Amino acid sequence: MNRANAVEGFRQVFLRPPTLVTRAPGRVNLIGEHTDYNDGFVLPAAIGFATWTAAAPRLDRTLHVHAGNRKESVVIPLDNPGAPLQHHWSDYVRGVAVELERDGHRLSGADLWFAGNVPSGAGLSSSAALEMSVGLALLLQSGIPIDRTRLALAGQRAEHHFAGTKCGIMDQFISAHGQAQHALLLDCRTLGFRTLPLPESLRLVICDSGMPHALAGGEYNTRRAQCEEGVAYLRNFLPSIQALRDVTPDQLDTFAGGLSHVVQQRCRHVVSENQRVGAFAQALESSNCDQLGDLMAASHASLRNDYEVSCPELDALVDFASEAPGIVGARMTGGGFGGCTVNLVQAADVDAFQAHVAEAYERRTGRVQRIFVTEAADGASEVPGA
Repeated sequence: MNRANAVEGFRQVFLRPPTLVTRAPGRVNLIGEHTDYNDGFVLPAAIGFATWTAAAPRLDRTLHVHAGNRKESVVIPLDNPGAPLQHHWSDYVRGVAVELERDGHRLSGADLWFAGNVPSGAGLSSSAALEMSVGLALLLQSGIPIDRTRLALAGQRAEHHFAGTKCGIMDQFISAHGQAQHALLLDCRTLGFRTLPLPESLRLVICDSGMPHALAGGEYNTRRAQCEEGVAYLRNFLPSIQALRDVTPDQLDTFAGGLSHVVQQRCRHVVSENQRVGAFAQALESSNCDQLGDLMAASHASLRNDYEVSCPELDALVDFASEAPGIVGARMTGGGFGGCTVNLVQAADVDAFQAHVAEAYERRTGRVQRIFVTEAADGASEVPGA
């Protein structure tokens, strides 16, 4: 997928050339899972798979949108955009347009064509890539100055109000702010961030379990409610806390006895995962590969045992990766209940790593596995013409 594909796709549908093309990437999270909606810390990287949007202005206040991958079109009147939660891909486009307007922007009508190669259902945030690519195109063709953080927040609200997923800010933020060859350490409360260079000797290898996940399903929102239950109880002893981000491991051990076992587990994961994110950032800065691997292993164990969002296929992939050539660290990534693992692998051993994991996984599950090798990519941007 590239700019020429987007231009040609637009031209075939709308019978004229677009005036601009944007792209926005998916993401992989190196560590910090289910911490974002707890005001915590995350450490994602944008990846080299993206959604591309071609756009041209219209004279009326409507969006004529064509999904190139699905070969489907919808019309969205900006003055009467329609109800949320239609359980259709257009929810994301409608949602980001509505939320940008609620943010004080008056959008112009547009013809929009989009398509992408972020694997859907794999936990690599194809929805955020769509929101950021379309949102950036709408702002640019309306002549509105770009504030990447406000764009990310509009995308997050679109997920909440139009797709029914009460996600944190991480996916949209990294899709908007990503930087090539870097991960991004994000404070999900203040939205302060800094970029951290990834060691040149390592590659990001993403292994797809083949088990699709659906974040709008009840389990994700249940986990969020359990965390909120934990905070409400802990405020009886720690009245100043706002979220689990404010709780230390010692405080949790001391005061959580009145919570159910399950809610204690959920809180323990979030509190310990925030500690791991800080340690992981330090390990990246010192290129301490042994520590990176240990922290990824501990994160996966916590997600499996305390947060209970892994599955047998993801656990098998992590086990196989731990025995593969060149492995530095492996863990599930994304919301869970299926999706992918992220692996840090020595660049010289990537081919041998892929062969080992693919053969073992097919032998265990009977599935031919998809494996993606990528480097950290730039965030949402307009793609200039030749």
